[in-house]
Order: sequence, then C-alpha cells, then structure tokens
Amino acid sequence: MSKSQCYHCGTSCDTKSFVKEDKYFCCNGCKTVYELLYENDMACYYDFQSNPGAIPTEIEDRYEYLEKQEIQEKLLEFCDENSHIVNLYIPHVHCSSCIWVLENLRKLNENIISSTVDFVKKEVRIHYNPKKTNLKEVVLLLCAIGYEPYISLDNLEKKDKIVDRSLHYKLGIAGFAFGNVMFLSFPEYFEVSEFWLEKYKVVFRWLMLIFSLPVVFYAAQGYFVSAYKGLSNKILNIDVPIALGILVLFVRSSVEVIFDLGSGFFDSLTGLVFFLLVGKYFQQKTYSYLSFERDYKSYFPIAVTKITNSKEESVQIQDVEAGDRLLIRNQELIPVDGILMKGKAQIDYSFVTGESQPVLKESGDKIFAGGKQLEGIIEMEVLKSVSQSYLTQLWSNAAFNEKPISNFRNVTDAISKHFTLAVLTIAVLSTTFWLLNDPSKALNVFTAVLIIACPCAIALAAPFTLGNMLRIFGQNKFYLKNSQVIEKLAKINTILFDKTGTITKNRKKGIRYSGATLSYNEKILLKSSVRTSNHPLSRLLYESMGEVEAITVDEVKEYAGKGIQIKFKKRSIKIGSESFVLKKNHSTNFDTSIHVSIDNHYKGKFTIRNSYREGLKEVMDGLKSIFKLAIISGDNDGERKKLEKILPENTRLLFNKNPEDKLNYVAQLQKDNSEVAMIGDGLNDAGALMQSNVGIVVSENTNVFSPACDAILDAKEFAKIPVFFELSKRAIRIIHYCFVLSFFYNIIGLYFAVTGQLEPVIAAILMPFSSISVVVFTTILTNITSKKLLS
Repeated sequence: MSKSQCYHCGTSCDTKSFVKEDKYFCCNGCKTVYELLYENDMACYYDFQSNPGAIPTEIEDRYEYLEKQEIQEKLLEFCDENSHIVNLYIPHVHCSSCIWVLENLRKLNENIISSTVDFVKKEVRIHYNPKKTNLKEVVLLLCAIGYEPYISLDNLEKKDKIVDRSLHYKLGIAGFAFGNVMFLSFPEYFEVSEFWLEKYKVVFRWLMLIFSLPVVFYAAQGYFVSAYKGLSNKILNIDVPIALGILVLFVRSSVEVIFDLGSGFFDSLTGLVFFLLVGKYFQQKTYSYLSFERDYKSYFPIAVTKITNSKEESVQIQDVEAGDRLLIRNQELIPVDGILMKGKAQIDYSFVTGESQPVLKESGDKIFAGGKQLEGIIEMEVLKSVSQSYLTQLWSNAAFNEKPISNFRNVTDAISKHFTLAVLTIAVLSTTFWLLNDPSKALNVFTAVLIIACPCAIALAAPFTLGNMLRIFGQNKFYLKNSQVIEKLAKINTILFDKTGTITKNRKKGIRYSGATLSYNEKILLKSSVRTSNHPLSRLLYESMGEVEAITVDEVKEYAGKGIQIKFKKRSIKIGSESFVLKKNHSTNFDTSIHVSIDNHYKGKFTIRNSYREGLKEVMDGLKSIFKLAIISGDNDGERKKLEKILPENTRLLFNKNPEDKLNYVAQLQKDNSEVAMIGDGLNDAGALMQSNVGIVVSENTNVFSPACDAILDAKEFAKIPVFFELSKRAIRIIHYCFVLSFFYNIIGLYFAVTGQLEPVIAAILMPFSSISVVVFTTILTNITSKKLLS
C-alpha cells in the first residue's frame, strides 16, 4: 500500500484514505480544515510552509463548561454587551503559518472582530461580538483548525510562573561530561606509555564515548531540533552549521573508537557543546536582566486619585487594593476593574477594543481597566488590583499602534538569511582544499568554520542597544511606548510645541479674579465644575480654591480647547475662553483668562500669569541648529512678543488653533516630507499627537495617560529634551558600530578557521564570546554616552 505525507500536518498516511483535489490527508479532520481554509480564501496558509498544521482534536463535549457565566468571568480579559476579549495560550503555535491563520480568524467566523498573536508567549488575543457568538464557539473553532487552546482554571487562580530549568540541566550534564572526558584524555595528550594506562586505553576511549552520548542526544538536542525545523521549512538557520559540526565530530569520533582507529575528538565535542551552552546561558541571563529593567523601571508611573475619609490623595497604581474608592475625572484612564458608585460614566474603551463608540454606564454597573472617562467625574470601588504591565501592554495595543517594522530587523533578517549558506559554502570549499593538501586538518577546519561564524551578534545589536536606551530613558522619566520609538526619534527634523501646560508652568500665586463677588455656594459650584476637568488651567484653579467644598454635579460637557458647561439641579455654569462663555471677544487684554458665567449671567474672569518652564530658552537653543521649531497654541497671541524674546529667531508662532487645526498642520508638514514630533499635554492636542511621527506628552499629572502618544515626559525633566533627541541619534550610531564589530569578528575568525589555525573547542569558546562582547559593548557604550550627556 503506497504512503504519502498529509498535505495539512505532514503525518505519513495511506494515499487511498482521504483525498481532495490530488491532496492526501491522514484523517477527515485535516481534510476538513483544508476545506474550511479553501472555502474562506485562506488556502495561502500552505504557502508559508509545507504541512504547517496540526491534527484537529476530537473535542465532543469537553468545552460545555465555557457556557457558564462564572467561568467566562475568570477567563475574559474584557467584557461588555458588545465586546468580549479573551487571551488564550496555544501550545501548537510554531511558525509564520500559525501566526497568519490565527490572525485571520475573522475570515473563518465573521463575528470575530480581531485576533492578535504573541508568538513568544504562544498566546492569541481574540476580540469577538458576544451577541452573535460566544467563548465556547471561539474555542471550538480553534480546535477545529488544529489550534486547541490550553485552558487551566487552576493557573488562572494561582498565576504561578513556570521556570524553565532545562538549560541548567543541560549545562550541568555537558560540564560533567566535559570534565571527565578531559581527565580520561590525559594519557592521549601526554602519550604516556605506563603499563596500566596502556592496558586500559580502550576502556578509557569507550568511557569517553559513553560520556558523550547524553551530551549529544540531550544537551545538544536544541541545536538538532532547531536545525531540523529550519530545514523542514526550507530555511537555513544559524543552528544548521552548529548541528552539522556536532554531528560530524560525534560520528567521526565514534567510528574511531568502535573500530579502534584512535581516540576521536570527544574532548572537542563535549567542550564545544559545553561552551556553546555557557554562551547561551550568559545571553539568557543578560537578556533577562534587561527585560527585568524594562518591565520594572521603564513603565510610566500611573497614578490615581484615591478617596479616603472624604479626602483626595494621589497614589501609585500598585498601591491600589480591592475595596478602595477612586475618583476618575474627565479624560482619565480607568486603572482597575470596579463598580461604578457615583456619577454617570461615558467610557471610551477604544484603548482596549479599538472601537471608539462610547459606552454609557450607570451606578452599580461594572467597569473595566483601560477605559477612558469622557465626560464628567465619577467615583468607583475597586474590585481587584491590576498590574502596571497590563496598562502598559494596552498602550502598545494594535488599536493604537501601526506596528512599524524596525529597519534594523529588516537588515538582520536579510543578513541571517544568506549568512548560513555562505558559511556552509566556505566550510565545504576549505575542507576540500585541506583534504587535498593535509587530510589531518580537514575535519578540524570543517568543524571550526561551522562553529566560529555566527550572525547572532548582528541580530543582538539592535534589540540590546535600543532596549538599554529604553531603560535609560525610563530612569530619567522619559517613558517610551516601545523601542521603535527611538528609531523614529532619530529621524525627526521638525518639532512642534503646544503652549499651555507644555512650555508654560502655571502657578497658584499668579491667579487674580476680577468681576462680581462670588457667593460661597457659587464658589462650591465653580470648584466642583473645574474638579471634573484635567486641563492644566482647570487643575490650577481647582487647587487655588483651597478649603472650598466640592460636590458631584449632575451633568458635565467639556468642549476641547474651549471650556466646560455644567448643570447641577436647576443651576448651570459655563467656564472657559471668552468666546465660549460670551460667544464673542470683547477684551483687548491678551492675558490667559478663565471666564465664568453662572445661570447665564457673566460673573467675571480669573486671569492667570503664565510663567515659562525653567530652561525653556536653553532647550530651544539646543534644538534650533538641528530641527525646525514651531509653537502651536489654542490661546490668543498675547504672549507673542514675550515668546519672540525667548525663542530662536526662526521659530514659527501659531495661535488661535483648535485641535483640528493642529492635526491638519502636522499632516501638512508630513506631506512636505517632514518627520514631525509633536510635544503637548495630551488633552487638546491628542489628534495632533497621534498624527505626528512621534507624539510626546509632557505630564505634571500622572493620572493623565493618553494612548495617542508614543512617549510621556515627566515635566520636571523638560530641560533634557535636546539630550533625549541626541541620545536617540547616538543609539542608532552605536548599532552601526556593533554591525562593524560583528563583521570584523566573523572575518578574522573565519581566516583562522580556514587556514587550520583554530581548534573546534576554541571556536566554541569564541562563538558565544562574540555575542556577549556585542552585548557588553553596546551596554557600556550606551551607558557611557547617556552619563556623559545627562550629567
């Protein structure tokens, strides 16, 4: 009976069993998956890789429990009447075909809105419409196409982190075997002819063979598996020459011992594997350290307003516990899951779901972390704490990130693609040469060439340089969404600054009221109104009103760049610009003012003296020689003359610009091939921030966490802006230096290997050293550069 490979999963199968369009399948499940993909125009799944699928599992009634509400609440990351989001672990994810099919689930089920794969964690985040499908159907679909998720409710409760210690075991076994083989090889090294050593020489050689077995078949297993997967996918990855070198040494040495032709090269073999694993261990430790630094030192320190005994205090998110009462203002992020206790919530969940349609919530409703309160002020009770990393993960959500591919990743992918083929060619040519001239060196040359050449150092240069710079920025309170922002910062040639709250620093001492005297009740109404807003001027006025009582108002409407309109019982109040409150401009005074109207009667205005941030002139002088500069503001031009004295001569000043004007101006600059950075406060300029190549929020209030921006700068570090731009450019230069260093290493290493001057075991020591040296080089250089510029 003839046999063939299953077109879907690659399993050997009977050619007469399941056939579809001259394609053979091992079971009806694989055939069904093929038909499902074909019918939904997804047959190109098989173009990425031969036999990429897995055999679908027989599921029967195994997932009935997913229909239970209490189970869904534990599994779902987000839940409202129109959107459910679940994060599932998929063990079978292993290649680009898997990623492609899992990110196109919406083609198989139109009620799935989106799906995103985290390849490293083997997780897929699925967003679906609960009105038309449910969690059970989503899981059954995954099972039907061969990607059954692993769901463990015990793990959800415990959240234990599984530590993989396999590398430690492999390293221990390789080290033990290497030490013993070296010891047993001493008589061979020194050619000792002592009677007992000579008598047991054969025993020693067999012992060396025995010691090498766990090294080759266990400790070096990862290299063989990786090489096999690469070759089966028609890819020559870096592990192919390493596995080939280990295999050649083992076969040659085994033949010599079995046929009593010599002692073989077991010392080189075990030493090779041991030092390769040592290198891998140090790489892993270094990467883990930098990842830890990124996770715990580079996150934006989100703060929330906690209400304790009727008093408001700002606390860090990690200090929030279940049962705490939180105050959420207009445009603030909801940091935790909770119950709405007071006020009407209008929540934008686009931060979580990517959909901008606001969701209305009443008192008693459940609200989820990641939503943004759009109008008014609410109070909520915390149901459970949330990790800082969850909110920062949302910051990098695909809904707000076009996922630009790193230029350096393209370079390293291209190099790695051709590197292995070049190494194999050099190995074959040099071995052929030595077989014709000095056969005793041929094996060593072949193995040394395969081991010494490595593109790993090239591949590590960009992620380690950018990762370390990300950490340094975080330590200096400049928080970036991801490392690719550094690449974009290095390309910027035009910088736009918002005025109010960005280059200005408002002070309570600079507030002066002129107009009709306000009664205490009117002051309560005024303070309660500005309490709902996060605008810098509103926060300033709120803080200046000291001990005046604040209440929760009935209705709030905030108009971006204009003002606030409040209703409380039968009373109303309008606060904002003169044109917003009075419908026209009367004044010729160009000071920054907040006008107040109560019950349609104009009361007066609060005049605020702006003071510009310390070091503003130095910041602008530091940027003027490299960048085109502009100030774009929604305020009037009353500060023009003052700004002209502070700012460089060619700085463009644009006033009376609403949020849409700012966005359009950024877009126009980009049409003229400008790379634009927009620096604002994240409130009235969110559109411009999102439109710009890099959007930076200058924040004095860590409650404001805008998904529209790429970076958040603590206002205290405003003076360092020129340094951050310069460090971004230097980081790119350091990556180029690392590329040069890596190329030189490979050229020099190959020279010694090809000329027969390099032993395989020495090559094994030098190979991980190249990667470690690049990591050390880039870490030291970025640290020295940053200290020099930031000191």
